[in-house]
Amino acid sequence: MSEKRIGIIMHGVTGRMGMNQHLTRSILEIRKEGGVTLKDGTRLMPDPVLVGRNAGKLESLARANSVERWSTDLAQALASKADTVFFDAASTQLRPRLIKQAIAAGKHVYCEKPVATTLAAALGLYRAAKRARVKHGVVQDKLWLPGLLKLKRLRDAGFFGRILSVRGEFGYWVFEGDRQPAQRPSWNYRKEEGGGIILDMLCHWRYVIDNLFGEVKAVACRGATHIPLRWDENGKRYRATADEAAYATFELAGGAIAHFNSAWTVRVRRDDLLTLQVDGTRGSAVAGLRRCWTQSLEETPKPVWNPDIPQPIDFFQGWKEEPDDPAWGNAFKAQWELYLKHVAGEGPFRWGLMEGAKGVQLAELGLKSWRQRRWLNVPALRA
Repeated sequence: MSEKRIGIIMHGVTGRMGMNQHLTRSILEIRKEGGVTLKDGTRLMPDPVLVGRNAGKLESLARANSVERWSTDLAQALASKADTVFFDAASTQLRPRLIKQAIAAGKHVYCEKPVATTLAAALGLYRAAKRARVKHGVVQDKLWLPGLLKLKRLRDAGFFGRILSVRGEFGYWVFEGDRQPAQRPSWNYRKEEGGGIILDMLCHWRYVIDNLFGEVKAVACRGATHIPLRWDENGKRYRATADEAAYATFELAGGAIAHFNSAWTVRVRRDDLLTLQVDGTRGSAVAGLRRCWTQSLEETPKPVWNPDIPQPIDFFQGWKEEPDDPAWGNAFKAQWELYLKHVAGEGPFRWGLMEGAKGVQLAELGLKSWRQRRWLNVPALRA
């Protein structure tokens, strides 16, 4: 069996998400497994070079993971003909410039989302990639989570009947940073640095809703900054200027309604950090990141409102857990494998920069809806 190398410039992987999900659990895991198998039996082996600004962090990360190559010179890395893919997981504000730089160097591009802070910039990236005829992709990891794959399997089997509504609850308590360190970086709470939960999470909810429940046609959104003062990584107090909670309702093609609450100011009393409840005419399902429970029409209890007696029905009974599929693994790794096959010439990859632009579009409309306090239609995007 032959092996084919593919060089990947990995920018911004000293951060938590880039390091854990993209480098360690995706690229390095693929290497441990012997690469990605192509149709002809060839093993496509990723060969990463870690790129960033902090030489100490890069060297330490490379040494800890037996990665041979790292650099603080992005221009030099992009000039290398031996490395054909550029990946970015750094700052959202810097991403458009970096992606355009990589496209100009003839690299195929793959990046985290949001792809930009404005729809105009996001569409500019798509058009630049199209003109250069490079292959492109945007991380849309939640589509490969076991819990959401189970929802897709139920939908495809007709379990729900006609989907009526979707309710999403996402978030957890992010500490302010004074009594104990915050578990999210302080830039998340600074609008001027690209922070804000509407920009962050509505990009996710766009691809989740579009792919599983129906295309988003309209949005009404309300943001909030519930905690105005926080403490940064150095213990210095600062004023939060970005939204840290979002309450958004979406009208979907086909008539279903979706409502998603997203907050870094909520204490969790539910099955997971993200839960989705889908209600249809024939059945309902509740899914977290990995597990999923269903209740069919035939299994649905018949409650009667009577506040004068203890509730006689245990509403947690009568739900069945959906089985796992042993083929499902890490969601980020699953999409990386598909993208690498695409770069190697095997199959289409529909999660490109236009899909990333759709997420930014919804976030931009969500922020506008909040400012104007009204519903806004979501127009179809044109290349």
